[in-house]
Amino acid sequence: MISFGLGVEDLADTRFAVSPLGETVFSLRVLREPGLSALHLPWRRSVLGRLGGLDTALLLSLVAQRRTLPDFLTPPPASFDPSFEEELGAVRATPPDLVRRDLLAAHAPDPLPAPIEDAYRADDAKVIAVRDAICEVLEAYWEIAIRPMWPRMRLLLEADMTYRARQLAVGGARRLFAGMHPNLHWHEGVLHVDRMIHSHHVEARGRGLLLVPSVFVHKPAPPVSPQEAPLLVYPSRGVATMWTPVPTADASTLDALLGAPRARLLRVLDEPLPTIEIARRFRVTPSAVSQHLRVLHGAGLLTRARDGRLVLYRRSPLGDRLVGPEPPG
Repeated sequence: MISFGLGVEDLADTRFAVSPLGETVFSLRVLREPGLSALHLPWRRSVLGRLGGLDTALLLSLVAQRRTLPDFLTPPPASFDPSFEEELGAVRATPPDLVRRDLLAAHAPDPLPAPIEDAYRADDAKVIAVRDAICEVLEAYWEIAIRPMWPRMRLLLEADMTYRARQLAVGGARRLFAGMHPNLHWHEGVLHVDRMIHSHHVEARGRGLLLVPSVFVHKPAPPVSPQEAPLLVYPSRGVATMWTPVPTADASTLDALLGAPRARLLRVLDEPLPTIEIARRFRVTPSAVSQHLRVLHGAGLLTRARDGRLVLYRRSPLGDRLVGPEPPG
């Protein structure tokens, strides 16, 4: 069992964050063990065929026999919604002694697998080489396996955090933790995480508690090392719907939802276009187009970027899903 002692100030500093790097690392468990969660089999099947050029032996060596992962690969998010690049930058800066410690702790009592066995050596240069190779393969893996689905995953995780924040507001810490997972329970200022491989107690001592919902973890996942600040990755609500196909609206439904002019505008913007070019194609005034663009952009269906004096508009990922695939022919 792992437990966190949380004082009044720590509860006041309990906060949430999402972690694209964390999701990337935790997904390796499902990649390695398909029986771990049947819910993720559609994702796993879609990813496996696209990993041909990656060093999958190095990737999978990060998951220990007991499914533990090195702490340095999942640093606490520095903000509510960090980018993958920001989080990976923190991993690239991990000192070699910490890399060595976390790899050994994650795999203990087993020896390090061959792809990362150089991290056992006293030579820091070899440990740094292992760290940098891990970062390179994780970056490539993120692009293939997680980034295409990250906007949808983030929406699900943010919905979970909204629900949890309400539980905390309505019923306090006891209600918050009771609804997260059966392995969690709160008693007299201590959060207990049951059925863990490791056993230790960590006093927060003013550091607060960071809660990170996850699509890929199947049970609460605190840090392996007792030296890390209190952090708890927990299974998000709604994961069963994560990989179901998103229904797309037909043309008449989209017209009814947005109105014919805005629906037509949304369909046209599969490439970046300035207002004046859109007005030319629609044979209307630029001011008329601007009104529709403001509404669609405000609804998150368009993105915009400046190119010199021009502002270019294009469908956002949300707009792409709403429009759906192009009809055949």
